[in-house]
Amino acid sequence: MPDSDPPPYPTFREALRYWFRLGCISFGGPAGQIAIMHRELVEQRRWITDRHFLEALNFCMLLPGPEAQQLAIYLGWRLHGWRGGVAAGALFVLPSVFILFGLSWLFMAGGHLPWLAALFYGLTAAVIALVAEAVLRIGKKALRSPTLQVLAALSFIAIYGYDVSFILILMAAALTGWIGHRTVPGQFPPGGGHSSKGKCAAGGPATLELPAPPATSWSRTGLILTVCLLLWWVPVLAAGLWLGWQSTAFQQGVFFSKAAMVTFGGAYAVLPYVAQQAVDHYQWLSHAQMMSGLALAETTPGPLIMVLQFVGFVGGWQNPGTLTPLTAATLGALITTWATFLPCFLWVFLGAPQVGRLHELPALNAALTTITAAVVGVILNLAVTFSLQAILPNAAGPADWFIALLALSAFLSLHRYKVPLLPVMAVCALAGLGTTLF
Repeated sequence: MPDSDPPPYPTFREALRYWFRLGCISFGGPAGQIAIMHRELVEQRRWITDRHFLEALNFCMLLPGPEAQQLAIYLGWRLHGWRGGVAAGALFVLPSVFILFGLSWLFMAGGHLPWLAALFYGLTAAVIALVAEAVLRIGKKALRSPTLQVLAALSFIAIYGYDVSFILILMAAALTGWIGHRTVPGQFPPGGGHSSKGKCAAGGPATLELPAPPATSWSRTGLILTVCLLLWWVPVLAAGLWLGWQSTAFQQGVFFSKAAMVTFGGAYAVLPYVAQQAVDHYQWLSHAQMMSGLALAETTPGPLIMVLQFVGFVGGWQNPGTLTPLTAATLGALITTWATFLPCFLWVFLGAPQVGRLHELPALNAALTTITAAVVGVILNLAVTFSLQAILPNAAGPADWFIALLALSAFLSLHRYKVPLLPVMAVCALAGLGTTLF
């Protein structure tokens, strides 16, 4: 078929095959996942125009939650309505749900095995390097004015020095960005979105013509709110009625529902909040276990925020109540995953018809940019906390110089020499195994 002709409209079955394949190969974090979707949907299949893709991406960046999965939900919805959005969003995470569940069980059931503990010991160095590299990578894009740099520093001081709530920091940043853009717009610029390589030039190959999206109406909004809120909260409330309102499963459902509403800036932004609450307040797991969970989540396809499923699994295993550890862990993993990802469908379906109007909201984009700047300071707190926990596990004892040097080597490999993530993690794990056993 010549490029001057648009491709045939994809069937729902054809789209299902694509979304399942995407869920199985979506390694590399949000940037890699977005690049895969752009290459296949815009450049190769020509189901979506480049401009529409970037408008949708900017819309997803305004929403709490994993932007890559929300982009898949939106594109699936745009192609095949609500069932396309549900299929795309669910298949984007399902492969990693099953893989991470198996790895979480292996971590808890086999944690007493010396060789497995040694592998995770080495992986702590990779996690330190990952978070440090994330600080620099996100900071380079987000801190585009002296004021934003000061705000990042203040957010670090607030959360590290004074244990200020992550939610309060985000609220203060959003308000500052909204007001700042109206008074000194040069210091509070609106977000520029993601760049995409290989954009389709004007006058290039013909792209699929999509039907007009449905108009926003009160009846549509009410139906989406009713269905999604019932699906969201009925399992959480059922866990409370079954196991009690103080049970781990119910508390996890409530806590991760709150986290789903404030996870602006990606997984590295929400991890400090989860560590602040799940580790320090609820004591579902330790900082060391949190680091291991991040390492496991990095080895699976899908969004990095899947680490929250690991937190739910470990929290249930270690606080089973009247259930067996495996049953409680399974319930914790399921309810955590449900509360983390179901709200994404609500946000996307509510706002999707307004995607074309985002350029009319520069103050909202500036608020998001300011939130991202504050998140840089929050992620720096996570890097410092993880590093101290790994290198100085006992404040009164000696430093672990092996982990310190291994983390530095891993960071240089990732940041300076651009070595892919999985080889770096494999080398760190093997180094931990060799040092511990031999």
